[in-house]
Amino acid sequence: MKGMRSVLVASAASGALLVLEAQTTFDAIVDGGRAAELVPIALSGYSGEVEAVLRFDLEVAGFVVVSPERASLTLTGKSGPQVEGTLQDKGRRTLFARAYPGGGPRLQAHALADDVVAAGVPGQKGIARTKVAFKLEPGRRGPKGDVISEIYVSDYDGANPFQLTEDATINRSPAWAPGLRTLFYTSYKPGRPCIFSHELTSGARSPVSSFNGMNDGAAISPDGTRMALVLSRSGSPDIWVGPASGTGLRQVTATREAESSPCWSPDGRTLCFASSEGGASRLMVVDASGGTPKALATGGIRGATEPDWSPDGRWIAFTRMGRGENFEIYRVPAGGGEAIALGPGEDPSWAPNSRTLAVVRRKGGGRKLSLLDAFTKQAKDLQTISGSCGQPSWAR
Repeated sequence: MKGMRSVLVASAASGALLVLEAQTTFDAIVDGGRAAELVPIALSGYSGEVEAVLRFDLEVAGFVVVSPERASLTLTGKSGPQVEGTLQDKGRRTLFARAYPGGGPRLQAHALADDVVAAGVPGQKGIARTKVAFKLEPGRRGPKGDVISEIYVSDYDGANPFQLTEDATINRSPAWAPGLRTLFYTSYKPGRPCIFSHELTSGARSPVSSFNGMNDGAAISPDGTRMALVLSRSGSPDIWVGPASGTGLRQVTATREAESSPCWSPDGRTLCFASSEGGASRLMVVDASGGTPKALATGGIRGATEPDWSPDGRWIAFTRMGRGENFEIYRVPAGGGEAIALGPGEDPSWAPNSRTLAVVRRKGGGRKLSLLDAFTKQAKDLQTISGSCGQPSWAR
C-alpha cells in the first residue's frame, strides 16, 4: 500500500456547484412521495480549511449557504484547536451545541457537517466521513501497450487519496464488502482478468476468481456473504453467484450475448444487471437464487448499462450510453417505470444516504469524479490527483 499526498477540496466558488447564491431555496422535487429541496443555511465563525470543508459537505448534502437573514438554519462556531458548532433554527431554537476534539480540522469539520445533516434533514444520513474507491489511469502504458490503471481509495470528497495497487497493469471494477475495510477488484496481474479481495488494514490480498477467460464485475451482497460476478467460463460473459470466497459458484444467466455490471437489491434477493440480449444494452432483473431474467422497464431508454441499486431499495441509477462521449446518468424506480435524466456522466454509485451519486464526468479529454444529487440534479466536481478516473464505488 502506497501513501499519496492529501489534496484539499475546492471551496464553493471553484467546486462547480450548480446553484446561484441569490437563490435561497428551490421548489421541492417530489418523486414517489419524497421531497428534495435545498435547505438555506448561514455559517458564521469559521475560516480556512474548516469553512471550505463545511461548505462542501453541506452543499453536497442539499444545503445552500446564504446570508443570515435568508437562512432557515444558522450554524455558528469556531475553527480553533477544536471545531465547535451551534445549530439554531429560524426561531433561534438551539438544535445542538457541540465541540469536536481530536482527529484534525478536516475530520472535525466532517463530523460537524454530518450532525447538521442529521438535525436539519430528518431521516437523511450524513456521508462526510465515508470513503470512495475508484480506478485511476495515470497516463502510462504497460509492457504490452495496455493503459495502466490502479485502484485508489479517498475520502468521499476526493481528499486524502491513497494508492491501493501497484501492479503496473490493468486494475478495474472496485467493489466494497459492506461494513468491512475490504475491496474486491479485477486485476490483469496474472496475465488475464482475475478477481482479488484486498484487506485495506493489513494490505493482504487473495485471488477469489481466476477461471480461464473473463473474471470481472464482482459485487458483494448487502450481508457480505455472497458475490455476484461476470464469468465467461461457459462461453459468453454470464452472471454467476456464490459465496464471497469464490467457491461453489453457480451460473444465473445463460445467453449468447454479454451480461455485465451486476448489483444487489438491499434485501439480497434480487440482482439487476445489463444485458445485450436482443440488441442494444438494457437492464434486467433476476432472482439471486436463479430463474428467468426479466427486463426492467426504463421508459423506452435504450443503451442502459452500469446499474446500481440505492441502499433504501427505491431506485436504480444507470448509465445511458450514447454516441461518442455522450453518456448520461438516469434513475428509475426499482420496480421499473419512467427513467429520469440527471445529467451527463457514467459509472454511478449510490452513497449510503440514497440521495447522492458518485459519477464520472468527461472533461478536457479526461474523466473526473463528481458528486451528483439524484433529486436536485446538482453536481459538484472533486479535486483528485492527476489522471483519468473511473468506476467509483461508495463504501456502505
